[in-house]
Amino acid sequence: MRWRKVTLIGVGLLGGSLGQALRERALAGEVHGYVRRESSIAQCLEVGAVDRATMDLPAAVENADLIVLCTPLAQMEELAAVAAPKVRKGALITDVGSVKGRLVRQLEPAFSTQGACFIGSHPMAGSEKMGVSASRSDLFQNAVCVVTPTAASPADKVDETEALWQEVGGRVMRMSPEIHDQLAARSSHLPHILAANLAAFVLGEGNLEQAKLCANGFKDSTRIASGSPEMWRDIVLMNQENLKNGLKEFSSKLAEFRALLDKDDPALVEAFFQRAKDLRDAWVNRCSSSSPE
Repeated sequence: MRWRKVTLIGVGLLGGSLGQALRERALAGEVHGYVRRESSIAQCLEVGAVDRATMDLPAAVENADLIVLCTPLAQMEELAAVAAPKVRKGALITDVGSVKGRLVRQLEPAFSTQGACFIGSHPMAGSEKMGVSASRSDLFQNAVCVVTPTAASPADKVDETEALWQEVGGRVMRMSPEIHDQLAARSSHLPHILAANLAAFVLGEGNLEQAKLCANGFKDSTRIASGSPEMWRDIVLMNQENLKNGLKEFSSKLAEFRALLDKDDPALVEAFFQRAKDLRDAWVNRCSSSSPE
């Protein structure tokens, strides 16, 4: 047992999966969950995400060694303000949010004034599915989990944060909050914008013949468009400057491809697809080679 009491603020897909992983691996003496709705209490207990669930946030965090914020990003600052006065001195607080810069600037001082420590995390293990009913204990297995300390982060707390994600199966990367947000805008946030736009572009006209003509390629390309609108609203608004830059760069790539079509050269078009295939295949092979035995 690494932590005596762990509190999950928000017990949805990520929070519920983390709770199941902690309990299954006997990493916590008790896992407590804070939820907003009374009906969620029974759901959390039924799937084994927590030992106890409550709608009383101060009671949930009191005497916890580890607290993990697992709500949509826009809720975290307000919840942190309510929780902070009851947080135990020396406690570690982290999160699962997809944007780090603004969040770290908000929460690091909020908890340090209480003698606790906030260090940002981003386990890249999301899904288009939502809610605790979709949670599973192996969600973080081989997932990239980014930890984003600052100059003010104590070394032992950084190590503890990294240990959390390693012990539930993740592959930890450490980088600054700012670099994380620049890279995540391109590899995580931009793909969701593209999937959502493609779904709206193809299906938004109400053309039944068009919808019937959409097969597996379209289904695979737009899968993530079924993700939580609330969550993605918060992500794109909190990381909008990096996302705007990514959209600008990607738009120029689309313009380049359109110009390529104007040349009507089969060899050039094939070379475009070959390069993309080679890059993706190499990336998939690297991911496979880093998978645990």
